[in-house]
Amino acid sequence: MQDEARRADKLQTEVAQALKQLKINDLKQQLQKLQAASQKPDFWEDSSAAQETMKQIAKLEGRVQPWLAIEKLTAEVSELLKLGDDSLGGELKEQLAKAEKDFASLKEELKFNGPFDDHDAIISLHAGAGGTDAQDWTQILFRMYSRYCENNRWDVKIVEESTGEEAGLKSVTLEISGSFAYGKLKGEHGVHRLVRLSPFNADNLRQTSFAKVEVMPKISKPDELQIDEKDLKIDVYRSGGHGGQSVNTTDSAVRVTHIPTGITVAIQNERSQLQNKETALTVLRSRLAQLQMEQHAKKLNQLKGPNQSAEWGNQIRSYVLHPYKQVKDLRTKYETSDPDKVLDGGLEPLIDAYLEHSLGNS
Repeated sequence: MQDEARRADKLQTEVAQALKQLKINDLKQQLQKLQAASQKPDFWEDSSAAQETMKQIAKLEGRVQPWLAIEKLTAEVSELLKLGDDSLGGELKEQLAKAEKDFASLKEELKFNGPFDDHDAIISLHAGAGGTDAQDWTQILFRMYSRYCENNRWDVKIVEESTGEEAGLKSVTLEISGSFAYGKLKGEHGVHRLVRLSPFNADNLRQTSFAKVEVMPKISKPDELQIDEKDLKIDVYRSGGHGGQSVNTTDSAVRVTHIPTGITVAIQNERSQLQNKETALTVLRSRLAQLQMEQHAKKLNQLKGPNQSAEWGNQIRSYVLHPYKQVKDLRTKYETSDPDKVLDGGLEPLIDAYLEHSLGNS
């Protein structure tokens, strides 16, 4: 049993280091604070705020409880092994193997050490050079990310979309809710290039299309990133759409502009002007947080406006469907000859390769 005792001690040390890295005590305090707030008599008077708090409680419980369980199991196994009771040998070996397996799975969380990695994500897709082909490519990427989220049982909500005249999407913005959604998807940020035989070309010629993918942490709480009201210009206008009740009858659409950076967010999907404003502010905060990380700025007033032309040159991945089949990430050098699987939502190897690449460069 000496080998098992050494393994248990090593595991206990690794678990303790991981808990310290995760700042588990801070997470426990956050959870306790939210749980105490949920017990107050007036908690449900503001139902939307209460629902958001319950979501945060569920997310924190899902993150904290497995780590506390592995800490407890490891401590118990280590203590029993030190007692040297041979009658428990087989059972303890099984428990130790389970603890090692559980820890190996939980260790994946340690890759997500960014300030917003545990947040939900907002993804905006924009058609680039390539006309109708680029808009169709944007639609394909929309489907790819939707399928990836579906495979992970994440929730996807369309915040805003603009359809192409002939086919595809000019742009679409998605709100994605799931465990470490931003941490897993942040590596998708950049320009995606498609090479294929064009279905929109009479001569069926090879066409190269581009789409820009913006991935931002969802910043729904104003205190996470405070914006000076004086820096905002808010316009309301009449919603446009394909017809139907409440469309083109009220000034419910909202456009919010952050004056210092020039970033503009326009939302018209919700029926109410207030809902559209709140959604627009959430997207704006998320964009500013992403820009802040990119520019390594400590304060919002240090931010420069996003350089669109530079971003268009920031090609991160190529998807080639003709004359051969290949998906290649230009940062990690990961490649696969099965683009159909990737475009059907099979992004895990690309995401894992990016996370490993990021850890190696950190």
